[in-house]
Amino acid sequence: MNKKIKSTIFLMLTAIIWGTAFVAQREGMSSIGPFMFSALRMYLGTLTLIPIIYITLYRKKLSRNYIPLSACEEKAANKLLIQGSLWCGVIIFFAANFQQVGLVSTSAGKTAFITTLYILLVPIIGIFLKRKLHWYIWLAVAMGTIGLYFLTITSSLTIAFGDLVILIGAFFWALHILCMDYYAPKVMVTKLIAIQFFISGTLSLIVSLFTEPFLYEGLVGAMPTILYTGVMSSGLAFTFQGLGQKDANPTTASIILSTEALFGAIAGYLFLSEIFTQREFLGCVLMFSAIIISQLPTKADKQLKINS
Repeated sequence: MNKKIKSTIFLMLTAIIWGTAFVAQREGMSSIGPFMFSALRMYLGTLTLIPIIYITLYRKKLSRNYIPLSACEEKAANKLLIQGSLWCGVIIFFAANFQQVGLVSTSAGKTAFITTLYILLVPIIGIFLKRKLHWYIWLAVAMGTIGLYFLTITSSLTIAFGDLVILIGAFFWALHILCMDYYAPKVMVTKLIAIQFFISGTLSLIVSLFTEPFLYEGLVGAMPTILYTGVMSSGLAFTFQGLGQKDANPTTASIILSTEALFGAIAGYLFLSEIFTQREFLGCVLMFSAIIISQLPTKADKQLKINS
């Protein structure tokens, strides 16, 4: 099996897991509060990544090209890792919990599509980082905005609380992508992800202890969904994403990963009997089209591909 096919499989598995996780997240809300759910899934994500980190480090040390860092270099690397983990951990705390709170009052399918808007929000936020936007990005933003209107705005020109909260969460997911984009090339990615999960989980647990009642029976009832989101969505899916993007074209990877919205809608229909209205369906089509358009390669991307 060649690298391209392997990358596609890993990325598709990631999209499927993330998409179906919206159903598990919504189901978990019937037993425990959103912040406790986030805390436990994040802690499980950390535990899932620990053996992967040790295996990766062990294989790295056995490599012929392995050169250990000096004490000074290791100290600098650890400082950068902690800094990146803190920033990413705080951001993902807001992203995950806005999403989780929103899921209490909106469908898994709508959550999937609204959340995937982070792909459009990343280049928009990039404007403030002096990044140039091509004309089709603006077209995608316009289409995505119209799609969001049809999906979330009612005939009385109001937006449901849950949809608004999910949209705010999408903004934080976009910030998280940019934060990871800055720190991931500089540190060991699996360590960064594991520590940020732990930080986010701890912040979620603190909020939960002060705002949510603890029910042991509810915790037991939510355990299957916590296990799925913690081990599969938080732990393995992020690992699959890394493996998939290693040998994949960034544009192709982004398009494949964006199908989590489709899988989220399908899972919502199959497991929760969620059905979109004609208006909402049109919004989904426009939003997904906008996401695909936003991932079109620029001339610079094409030239970089030719040169490489």
